[in-house]
Amino acid sequence: MGKNAIRSFTAIGVLFCLLWLIGLGWAVGQYYADKPDNVPTPKTASKKVENKKGLTIVALGDSLTRGTGDETGKGYVGDLTDQIKEKTKKQVQLTNLGINGQTSDQLRKQVLQTEIGRQIQKADMVLVTIGGNDLFRGGQGLTDYSTDNIAAIEKKYLANLKFIFEQIRKNNQTANVFFIGLYNPFIELNQGKEMSKVVRHWNYDSAEVSAAYPKIVFVPTFDLFELRVNDYLYSDKFHPNAKGYRLIAERVASLLTW
Repeated sequence: MGKNAIRSFTAIGVLFCLLWLIGLGWAVGQYYADKPDNVPTPKTASKKVENKKGLTIVALGDSLTRGTGDETGKGYVGDLTDQIKEKTKKQVQLTNLGINGQTSDQLRKQVLQTEIGRQIQKADMVLVTIGGNDLFRGGQGLTDYSTDNIAAIEKKYLANLKFIFEQIRKNNQTANVFFIGLYNPFIELNQGKEMSKVVRHWNYDSAEVSAAYPKIVFVPTFDLFELRVNDYLYSDKFHPNAKGYRLIAERVASLLTW
């Protein structure tokens, strides 16, 4: 084969290589040109998945939210948080804003605070206990449960409850809200049966208020304490003990979709 032929084959080979490289460059460029701008890189996508793994819970209300009476210090909020962590394997950020002795009047004012509003905005779940101090009033409710006074107290309580729910929804339209109903700690006293009627009535009206708002769920607890109330009460015979709080936590957990 002559030198001219070798040169010709070499030139043709170089030409084909150039064409192949040009074609490859065009294909790669076209791929990235057609790729949507909002498609995350692997690192960005990984961060987004990590963010979704967390769960933020905000707890509002009275001494039941604080866990008063629980020897372990957890209360139903702590027990529920532990169950969520165990079931979902997610990290849970809990902010407990409960205040011992808080009434619905006071919670109404609390949810108007700017910082409380910020906490609610970030929440995936909101837990609420309120109403026991309005109704029982440190035991005074046992003496005037059959008077017109209790009806006036309930009317004001229900108005406050509506306001509280509206304020929660104003700050956060998507979080699941679980409102914990009342039990009767005095069920075995002389006036216990009459007080049970009042508590059931309050629970019914509270459930009706809850049902008027999207994703606000009333959680009944009356039946949990009805048959063995003293087994689930702290030494003050008012607040739940660790077993009582665990019952409430399990009731709330049963309503969750894992």
